[in-house]
Amino acid sequence: MPVIGFHNSHEQVHPAALLDAVRHAEEVGFTAAMCSDHLTPWNPRQGESGFAWSWLGAAMATTSLPFGAVNAPGQRYHPVIVAQAIATLGAMFPGRFWVALGSGEAMNEHVTGDKWPRKDVRDARLLECVAVIRALLAGEEVSHDGLVTVDRAKVYTLPERQPALIAPAVSVATARNGAAWADGLVTINQPHDKLREMIVAYRDAGGRGTLALQVHVSWDPDPDRALAIAHDQWRSNVFPPPLCWDLDSPEAFEQASAHVTPEGVTGAVRVSADLGQHTAWLQEYLDLGFEHIYLHHVGVEQRPFLDAFGERVLPQLGVTAPAPAVAVDR
Repeated sequence: MPVIGFHNSHEQVHPAALLDAVRHAEEVGFTAAMCSDHLTPWNPRQGESGFAWSWLGAAMATTSLPFGAVNAPGQRYHPVIVAQAIATLGAMFPGRFWVALGSGEAMNEHVTGDKWPRKDVRDARLLECVAVIRALLAGEEVSHDGLVTVDRAKVYTLPERQPALIAPAVSVATARNGAAWADGLVTINQPHDKLREMIVAYRDAGGRGTLALQVHVSWDPDPDRALAIAHDQWRSNVFPPPLCWDLDSPEAFEQASAHVTPEGVTGAVRVSADLGQHTAWLQEYLDLGFEHIYLHHVGVEQRPFLDAFGERVLPQLGVTAPAPAVAVDR
């Protein structure tokens, strides 16, 4: 039976409103949650930038849901600080927290004033950060000199079991590379053939753990409004790498998306007023092998979406609660 979670977009919704939304998501039947970790929105119309780690403490204390977050250690965040944050949430909420560790995007990371590295350098830096974080979560004192520097760091408050460290990927190569260190894989909705290839690449390279998918959706009873919501909020998010990695401001994304038509958004967002169609799309993803699906309604208003999907979609999919989100044995 699948886990269907609610994605909380800090770029789009005020953190207080997101807290209300995720509480309501639990009430209507969602069994998990995850959130973004951005300093800036994707475009000026989104206009929010709540701090994920503060919000996670409040959300986890006031719901019983397991949570995940997507984080990029190495530039805006030092890996020691990330390890301490993971450890604290893991200690306070055992088995209920996981984090997906990626190589980041320029729009969030450039603020340190450091050079934005090439992708191969960012990937190498991520591997160093993962090694540092795992060692700290194991209780070790860590010193490291490389693309990141660590001097005699130790995290003293630790969870009984290490939270899962997940590989986020949008390409086959990244999925394959993540298999060496990750406790699972998370990606976003893409063409089915691409998703199949990513799953095979991850598993064939020895990748273990859960396969998770974040699905961008836009729903409204009025089909024209459903499409308008997607175009207004998410047209800046239709670009593949490397463009989406390297643009460095909401204004740059806005300019790049100026000529994206409403129909041009439907490749990135599942847009429909038909809840049966949304159910069928989600079942297709489950049939591909994804065990956890996190739904991101790309509109700002979340409650109508939550109510509709809670009543008409989740019961059709046989939703269940997830197993504890802990590191796999190696």
